[in-house]
Amino acid sequence: MKYYSTRDKSKKAVHSLKEAAFMGLAPDGGLFMPESIPQADLAEVERLAKISYADMAIYLASLFFGDDVPSDKLEAMIRRAYDFDCPLHVLEPGKAVLELFHGPTFAFKDFGARFMGGMLGLLNESSDKLTVLTATSGDTGSAVAAGFHNVPGVQVVVLYPEGKVSPLQESQMTTLGGNINPVRVRGCFDDCQALVKAVFNDTDFRAGHYVTSANSINVLRWIPQSFYYFYAWAQWKQGRAAGEAPDVVVPSGNYGNITAGMLAAKMGLPVRRFVAGSNANDVVPEFLQTGEYRPRPSVRTVANAMDVGAPSNYERMMCLYGDSFESLKSEVEGYAYSDAQIKSAIADIYSKYNYVSDPHAAVGYMAYEAAQADGFYLATAHAAKFSEVIAEALPGVETEIPAALKAMMAKEKHFTPMDNDLRQLEDFVDSL
Repeated sequence: MKYYSTRDKSKKAVHSLKEAAFMGLAPDGGLFMPESIPQADLAEVERLAKISYADMAIYLASLFFGDDVPSDKLEAMIRRAYDFDCPLHVLEPGKAVLELFHGPTFAFKDFGARFMGGMLGLLNESSDKLTVLTATSGDTGSAVAAGFHNVPGVQVVVLYPEGKVSPLQESQMTTLGGNINPVRVRGCFDDCQALVKAVFNDTDFRAGHYVTSANSINVLRWIPQSFYYFYAWAQWKQGRAAGEAPDVVVPSGNYGNITAGMLAAKMGLPVRRFVAGSNANDVVPEFLQTGEYRPRPSVRTVANAMDVGAPSNYERMMCLYGDSFESLKSEVEGYAYSDAQIKSAIADIYSKYNYVSDPHAAVGYMAYEAAQADGFYLATAHAAKFSEVIAEALPGVETEIPAALKAMMAKEKHFTPMDNDLRQLEDFVDSL
């Protein structure tokens, strides 16, 4: 499989998987896309999903990466990466939530980060020094840190905004040590993301460094996120009439997650429509309503992993729909919600279903209701990661904190404070 840039409409410049993975962003600043989208055998998907998530993921991964990595190594890596489940929890008939928070960092980004860490280890056989540079508004950093911890030949630099991630999220990023190098930036997530892009666009610096990203802009983070949509569908279709397709509702910030679902649909996954749920950073819902794409500085919300004002994966979303706004609008809806609405939804979910929802899943729930959906929405993080928000929304209700998270909170944090300054960041990368 070869990969091309979202900005290369004629697909003139294609790259190998290793080149695409190591570069992160394409040379022209676009995001990499597979040159062709393989079609999945749904009967095989359903058969393997009944065995385990890992068995199904091995099959789907082989469609993309089977020519790049020996099958035995790919299988072994995936079985190590996916030693946890993602059950579809039914709240009531016609309404279910896909729980993607049962991995080691209790967030959906474990699915992409663990896969990418394992794949980079397989692709980097020469053990060249590779720096993984990533920005996070919350859960990406902890998932990347855990997924890449002690991967040979890889140094990880995680940029996160000072004072704008939860204490638990910060602990997950700053307590591992080893090859994990957290950087606390004086600024917002958009500043962190802009710094990452600036490094990628500095051709002189990159000429002397192997630097890539572990954000969803990287194909090795993005593509495996499409797999759990197949797994959810295999669970959802039980008891359904033949030919039915679900509505899929996705809490969205940088739009890597929902575009991975769109990729799954292009692979043949039955989906009736997608619904994007946003917080106050409503750039894409606004675009879907008006046809005008207006990126702008992000604002801070209680659903901080979605605090993105210039979503990178907008380019992939448009590419998947042939750059046609009308085609996109015919299959995708978008809704946005305030902090007050999010807290109210958390209380509503608990009252109706005795189910404690994190703020991002609450956005998905509201979008599900607004769209009058019939299918499932995604829960992207364990509620315990947002205990302060939960305490405000559900006074007197204690959120059980998993033992692994408690242990991490007790550890000493280590990070490097940094201004929003490209030279400082490049000097830091040089020092590793």
